[in-house]
Amino acid sequence: MDLKGFDHPGRPGGSGPRSVKVMIAGGFGTGKTTMVRSVSDIKPLTTEETLTQASADVDHLIGVADKTETTVSLDFGKIGLNDSLMLYLFGTPGQERFWFLWNGLFKGALGAVVLVDTRRLASSFRAIEEMERLDVPFVIALNVFPDSREHPIEEIRDALDISPHTPIVACDARDRASSRDVLVTLIRHLKERSAVALESR
Repeated sequence: MDLKGFDHPGRPGGSGPRSVKVMIAGGFGTGKTTMVRSVSDIKPLTTEETLTQASADVDHLIGVADKTETTVSLDFGKIGLNDSLMLYLFGTPGQERFWFLWNGLFKGALGAVVLVDTRRLASSFRAIEEMERLDVPFVIALNVFPDSREHPIEEIRDALDISPHTPIVACDARDRASSRDVLVTLIRHLKERSAVALESR
């Protein structure tokens, strides 16, 4: 795919690769850290801590009882999609008690991936609400877990109550190629939005 025409708003033209800040968001236990780890060209920076019994009631482990660690600040990685475009990836913490960090983390972000666990759709409602509140363009990535059931895309769209213009793709956050495809989908979405905005001027 040709991404050479992609430009970061507000960045003057020039030589060298363009860098874009992208958020990896979603509810608790949806696979954000896994995606950053799988797709990053560098060893990612993570801020995971061991879950303790004291936090079990606070973090609501229903559906993710096997989870032993959690992100308490952010995850960071980067990936070059081609010679002209570098994505800096920032994974958000999923627990409600850390959502106060989101406003600062999203400053300067051009777009976001919202990871969704179809077994626990409600866990991603707040993340989608925050994308809309912060006016950050996003795509939905359905992280397919071993025991996930298949659902028609439009059924998922209705359940999440998102715009028909918001892309929804299935992925395996553990797989580099699958995670990269999600990021390419996001960049395509941003390019299309930018083209529509220019045409409406």
